[in-house]
Amino acid sequence: MPLTLQTSAFEQPRFQEVFSKKLVGMHVTTSITHNKTGVLWQSFMPRRAEISGLNACLYSLQVYPAGYFLHFDPETEFEKWALVEVEGDAILPQGMDEFNLPGGLYAVFNYKGSSADTRIFNYIFSEWLPASSYVLDERPHFELLGEKYKNNDPASEEEIWIPVKPGM
Repeated sequence: MPLTLQTSAFEQPRFQEVFSKKLVGMHVTTSITHNKTGVLWQSFMPRRAEISGLNACLYSLQVYPAGYFLHFDPETEFEKWALVEVEGDAILPQGMDEFNLPGGLYAVFNYKGSSADTRIFNYIFSEWLPASSYVLDERPHFELLGEKYKNNDPASEEEIWIPVKPGM
């Protein structure tokens, strides 16, 4: 019997304005079908200590092409980043790149559960967003992975940040 998840299991988001941030990390081109996220993080995590002036939180960030969610296809490629926020003039280690996160409004979902469980994203894009007074903004999406994040663990906690703007 398939597991059914009630939408009430997910909390409503809070809304937060983000100012532009300087991030440093690594990236790959990937898709839902040919997911390279694990390889990216396996490459990044042993090297993150090479970054000077870093913040403790990890950013798992996606840059989707324009229209990605209008005509969703799991084969469509996007850019996936493993990042940390830096302050000032951080030294950029070889093989890493700087990413400037543009500012804007985000809907922030507190999520508890395995990162392998995609039902939260189905809820956000299929239920919450269409019923809200917001539309997606063409800016990066990201997850903040703090101290309570445990990869693929049902007790893991993270924040899912979805770029939004008021609907017309």
